[in-house]
Amino acid sequence: MAPYEAFYRRKCHSPIGWFDPGEASLLGTDLVCDALEKVKLIQERLHSVQSRQKSYADWKGRDIAFMVGEKVLLRVFPMKGVIRLRMKGKLRPLYIGPFDVLERVVEVGYRLALPSSLSRVHLLLHVSMLWKYNGDPSYVLDFSTVQLDEELTYDVEPVDISARQVRKLRSKNIGSVKFHWRGQPVEEATWETE
Repeated sequence: MAPYEAFYRRKCHSPIGWFDPGEASLLGTDLVCDALEKVKLIQERLHSVQSRQKSYADWKGRDIAFMVGEKVLLRVFPMKGVIRLRMKGKLRPLYIGPFDVLERVVEVGYRLALPSSLSRVHLLLHVSMLWKYNGDPSYVLDFSTVQLDEELTYDVEPVDISARQVRKLRSKNIGSVKFHWRGQPVEEATWETE
């Protein structure tokens, strides 16, 4: 009698005690083959999930190339202190330009014909910073009204306060003012806390 059986008065149910000694050697190679088949099945399923996720990521990416002489817009980021300015229009970025493409330096790097007021901007620009110009001036910012730094950001300053309101919560009142920002159209005015 095995020590486990003598102590507990029943057979051991661990994997060690499932087979008789002669039977375990016959099933050992089958267990290894079954385990290898399961590993291959898991690898195939992981590969299918990876390819599905890659197709989602590839769908969101865009392959853009610009020709020499084509007009493009340059994306800029308005900053209000250390917090990005909240903008309407589904948080669309603002663009300045249009500028001519002088040359394609590398596959994703372009050199633009920038005016002397933008001399602090790096000469080589990534394709993600550029947008094809289609002639719609509603989202183009006049670059003469803003002072851009090396990271293509500019400070946004309030011009005037166009409205005031007080919101009442349970135990306190929160005052808000509507700011019109320099370099922004009147429609882009935002509500800020006092």
